[in-house]
Parts: sequence; structure tokens; C-alpha cells
Amino acid sequence: MFGMFRRQNLNFREEGNFLLARVRTSKQGEVIMVRLSKTSEMSASGGGYFVRKVLVGPQTLDQAILEVTTNRAHKVTLAVVDGGELIPVREWKDDS
Repeated sequence: MFGMFRRQNLNFREEGNFLLARVRTSKQGEVIMVRLSKTSEMSASGGGYFVRKVLVGPQTLDQAILEVTTNRAHKVTLAVVDGGELIPVREWKDDS
């Protein structure tokens, strides 16, 4: 019940039916904007949802894999990036 009132992870922003994130790749530092659909991309998993998304930078073709687990209220409980790092929302430029 208290998970409903949990604040969103500082690396993600909610926008309607989407979770937004930005990932900086390890190889060349390209920033990839990520949009995860709460309705069509996430699979039910143990009282919450899970998604694994392969990201490819459009300019450098750098790759990263983002895995996100949320609770039933779509609040991120775990986020792991292989081949990069999440950028906190407060560091995003205003080009979102």
C-alpha cells in the first residue's frame, strides 16, 4: 500500500503512460533518450513490472542495455544499465 505513495526514482520522469530516462553510453558518451511505455512494453513480474530494452545511439551506434523493474504503481524499484549509465533528471538539458 505504501508503494503507491513512493516518489519516482531520480533518474526517471513520468509523462502520462510513459517513463522517460536518459542513458549515457560508456564507449563514446552519447546520450540516448529513452521512452518506456507503461502499457505495451512492460511485462508483469512478481507484483510489479519489468522491461529490458536494447538501446542504440543514433549517431555513434553505441549500444547499452537498460533493465527496469517497477512496482504496481510504475515507480522504479531497480534500474540497471549495461554499457552505460543513467543520467539524473536534474542534469537533463531542456530539450526534452
